[in-house]
Amino acid sequence: MVPKPVQTKRHLMHSAVSLAMIVCSALMIWKGLIAVTGSESPIVVVLSGSMEPGFYRGDILFLNRPEVAAKAGDIVVYNTGTKEDIPIVHRITRMHEHSEEDIEDVHILTKGDNNYGDDVTLYPRGMYWLQRKHLLGTVRGFLPYVGMATIIMNDYPMVKYGLIGLLALSVIFSKDD
Repeated sequence: MVPKPVQTKRHLMHSAVSLAMIVCSALMIWKGLIAVTGSESPIVVVLSGSMEPGFYRGDILFLNRPEVAAKAGDIVVYNTGTKEDIPIVHRITRMHEHSEEDIEDVHILTKGDNNYGDDVTLYPRGMYWLQRKHLLGTVRGFLPYVGMATIIMNDYPMVKYGLIGLLALSVIFSKDD
């Protein structure tokens, strides 16, 4: 028979290891998706209504490699590297390729389907075109409204902290006999 304090300590250690395994599993799945898709952000959630009626707020988008030749009409996710660092989902309206040998020598103009004008106002000051290095990937599929949980947790941080607390408590107080 194991004394009670040792049993409690062992249970807490087991709970901590279980919680760490959950976190590591999620990280491994994410890194696996990055390796398979070739995109640093293989899954994104639509945060605004700028692409309606094609995509609505809360839709989850699946991306492929940014190196894949995008063309006018494709829906891409880009990031200009500004302080906000928020990926933007919009359609390519114009592309200018300056050299067939240099795949990076491309100017790209984007626009949200539900927006009046193009995205030049969203680009950093002095930038009038995107380049391939700004693209995170091209949209290849989506799940409608599945990302609403992410939006709720971002809009209401207390919900996120509450869920994390519930997860931690459930792991700590679970009975694995």
